[in-house]
Amino acid sequence: MCSIPCGNRGAGLMTILVTGGAGFIGSNFVIDWLAGSEEPVINLDLLTYAGNLINFAALKNDDRHTFVNGDIGDSSLTFQLLQQHNPRAVINFAAESHVDRSIHGPEDFMQTNIIGTFRLLESVRGYWGDLPDAEKANFRFLHVSTDEVYGSLDADAPAFVETNRYEPNSPYSASKAASDHIVRAYHHTYRLPVLTTNCSNNYGPFQFPEKLIPLIIHNALAHKPLPIYGDGLQIRDWLYVGDHCSAIRAVLANGTVGEVYNIGGLNEMTNIEIVNRLCDILDKLRPISSDASICSYCELITHIKDRPGHDRRYAIDATKIESAIGWRPAETFETGIRKTVEWYLDNQEWVEQIVTGGYRRWIERQYA
Repeated sequence: MCSIPCGNRGAGLMTILVTGGAGFIGSNFVIDWLAGSEEPVINLDLLTYAGNLINFAALKNDDRHTFVNGDIGDSSLTFQLLQQHNPRAVINFAAESHVDRSIHGPEDFMQTNIIGTFRLLESVRGYWGDLPDAEKANFRFLHVSTDEVYGSLDADAPAFVETNRYEPNSPYSASKAASDHIVRAYHHTYRLPVLTTNCSNNYGPFQFPEKLIPLIIHNALAHKPLPIYGDGLQIRDWLYVGDHCSAIRAVLANGTVGEVYNIGGLNEMTNIEIVNRLCDILDKLRPISSDASICSYCELITHIKDRPGHDRRYAIDATKIESAIGWRPAETFETGIRKTVEWYLDNQEWVEQIVTGGYRRWIERQYA
């Protein structure tokens, strides 16, 4: 079951279970956690197209990291892991998360994000219910969700707060909204000690290149078209993944049971502005050769038909997490995007292992 040796954990050493830990945000969280803590991580991931063990090359000989290839919907497996490793917390990243894919194939999103979350909660409830009182009081289930559950904002509307009405507009966001409600119900019905976070758009290392920022970097370096949906004026709040990881740690350590915390990067920008900034950075860091057919990467920008039901604006009000817990993002967009571009330039071998035939067929279908 374990593809990385479990090793000797030592008597009494606490452990956390991370689900979806081989995906973009999950793998960043696992690496970040082990960089700052001796507490071991049990990493459960199904290894779908977006989950990659190569993200953990630096942890190859680290016996604090135990990887398990499995599904959160497999109740017997998750309960076995809980019984075997006795974690003090479960951090649930496991989800199908790409809006475009949810439009073409919504069933996977319903299965993983709704049924999978329900089955995981059932396993956790059974495990938690049998814990000694002290361990029971200290246990936490942290559910990682998205700002997309709140729907779309008008240009002059206030940013999303934790009490905003849920108005999901895609199969993806609807499935995440359902999972949020199930998590809330397990707290109110069974008193399971849950925490929920709703984050804005993440970017940074290890992001699968179907999402905007790594897709633009990858296409630009190959001198391929840089696809922009519609007019490109859709607005998102951008959160560097390292800041997201620090926020989750802060909520896990100091969040109030049953509460929801919005996590934002304080960077509202249009998609077209993001793409132009990426082109400017690439023009400086990887200049186009003089014999190329273009002078700047921005010449590759191509507007395509907008996707169905495309939300116009998301924005996060992160006042609650700052006032209650003291968290603020450390990165500005300028520092975070520079780090991100430099990482992709320095890790082209990682990218080439990711963009397989299946990836290419998806991109050709989606942006034809």
